[in-house]
Amino acid sequence: MEDIEFERIPRYVSATAAYRRGLGVIWETPPGIGGWLSSVDHKKIGICYIVTAFAFLILGGIEALVMRLQLIGPDRHLLTPEQYDQLFSTHGMTMIFLYAMPVLSGFSNYLWPLMLGSRDMAFPRLNALSYWIYVAAGLFMYAGFAIGVGPNDGWFNYVPYASRPYNPGMNIDFYALGMIYLGISTTVGAANFLVTVMRTRAPGMSVNRMPIMVWGTLTASAANILVVPAVSLAFFLLWMDRQFGTHFFDVSAGGQPLLWQHLFWMFGHPWVYAVVLPAMGMVSDALPIFCRRPLVGYTPVALSTVATMILGFGVWVHHMFATGLPNLALSFFSGASIIITVPSAVAVFAWTATIWLGRPVITTAFLFFSSMIVLFVIGGVSGFMTASVPVDWQLTQTYFVVAHLHYVLIGINLFPVVGAIYVWFPKMTSRLLDERLGQWNFWTMFIGFKLAFLPMHLTGLRGMPRRIYTFPDHMGWNILNLVSTVGAFVLAAGVLLLLVNVIQSLRSGRLAGANPWDGATLEWSVPSPPPSYNFAVIPTVVSRHPLWEDRLQESADRSTAIEGMLLDHGRETLATTLLDGDADAILKMPGESYAPLLLTVGLSGFFVGLLLHQWWLAAFGGAVATASIVGWLWPERALAQIAQPRHV
Repeated sequence: MEDIEFERIPRYVSATAAYRRGLGVIWETPPGIGGWLSSVDHKKIGICYIVTAFAFLILGGIEALVMRLQLIGPDRHLLTPEQYDQLFSTHGMTMIFLYAMPVLSGFSNYLWPLMLGSRDMAFPRLNALSYWIYVAAGLFMYAGFAIGVGPNDGWFNYVPYASRPYNPGMNIDFYALGMIYLGISTTVGAANFLVTVMRTRAPGMSVNRMPIMVWGTLTASAANILVVPAVSLAFFLLWMDRQFGTHFFDVSAGGQPLLWQHLFWMFGHPWVYAVVLPAMGMVSDALPIFCRRPLVGYTPVALSTVATMILGFGVWVHHMFATGLPNLALSFFSGASIIITVPSAVAVFAWTATIWLGRPVITTAFLFFSSMIVLFVIGGVSGFMTASVPVDWQLTQTYFVVAHLHYVLIGINLFPVVGAIYVWFPKMTSRLLDERLGQWNFWTMFIGFKLAFLPMHLTGLRGMPRRIYTFPDHMGWNILNLVSTVGAFVLAAGVLLLLVNVIQSLRSGRLAGANPWDGATLEWSVPSPPPSYNFAVIPTVVSRHPLWEDRLQESADRSTAIEGMLLDHGRETLATTLLDGDADAILKMPGESYAPLLLTVGLSGFFVGLLLHQWWLAAFGGAVATASIVGWLWPERALAQIAQPRHV
């Protein structure tokens, strides 16, 4: 691309006001349901992601409560074995695939352009497509559960239990096709995040000035690009085995059940880090706000984030220590599983030092973030234990692993997410959540979580297997299961308090200004809620903490969001170079479109046709999807071009 000489916008208040009104007309989403269905605004899509993910969280939580009622005491038969199989499988699928990653995508969708100083994601329509496919895939998989043929082989779906001779119903077909469908959403969303961080940062935002949350989502997105195809391939091969008699996993015909485990865990363990690293980034960016000082060790934390994900690609076999693999493989993956604790510990020490050296303000958000450090350590230590092969042989398939999994997925995902809601809810809505109710919210969730999952470590050490739907008396598990069930309901009450707080605050919460927490990053420089165009002029950044430069006095230079280039000839944003963030080009951005929604409808018809063997429906859905892509890409106008800067 050609070099562009950028000029400043004159600082005239009257001109700026008129300019902002013009930008509002250009970027505003049309009102009504049609506007929501066609919107490509990253803020609306981010909120939709968060709300939908919490809806799935509630469904998964209800499923967990029913399971805990089944296990509240010995010899209970609230559920049949088949019902319990479907319930715990759907619960795992929901929490891991339909809540944990999508909720982080929602926050990243909303906050990334605001943190990076851009007006939107790099590919707005692809962003909308990612959301609509996520919703459609979730409904597709839940449709099977609703009619009594939900997944019934655990979220890990091991063969040969998932093969047709042992599982002849449609249960696994719903799950396999639904996961392939969901993989499309994850992949296109990850690609969008990667290009966004590479090309649409504010001028001056070099890679060593990006917020840690950006680093977390960036590494998770890079991993998803590489690992989602592995699990999609596994589900496709399984579907072929079930429908057309292929033998990829059939031992009697030369297939390999271990192939499933390798393909699944090649995806599964990097996915674990993909659902915690962005949440850890939230803590790294928001905790310093309430400690009144920058994060200690920014560079080590950023590097450890990347190192954790890189090492995460080399530890998947520690899920397979009990499968009879050669000793050399066990030794290698055991060592890798131990070493990966080192970069994870860097973040823990950085957060602890930030609190110790700062002046903490004890808000609800601070409580959620600081408690996450405790839960992270406990969950990390229990995972570290299973890195040892002999210990893993004793603990695998017991409730100890269930406890570890929930400490990771709730302690290191849900607690930071709830803390993030308290931090960024005012930015999204211009209303503050109630702090007094927030304190009740925190302590109820924290106590409930501890009651529910801490005893499961002991339950597992006493020999209670995973995935049993009932248990006999006199095994020594009665009291522990009773305490876990009570804790699960207390935790659910805490989540309910969060929902009450959100609803109440939306109606009558205290108004928040642009920067109610005195935050340091760019999203706090715009009004609450942000205008449709985010920034009237693209900010220029000279430090990691553009809003704290006066107090930190790190240099004489200052960032600015007041003066900049005029971009108001249609939807425009600025492109910058990869490493240094130098201004490079003006990008023309697409407007609202129904094409992502129509493409999702076509793909849904295609997958339903495959499920029912209605090939005409699959062909029709494919044709609708193809037509939607053609309409999407039809060259109405150039979507990216070099443009000349203009004056007010």
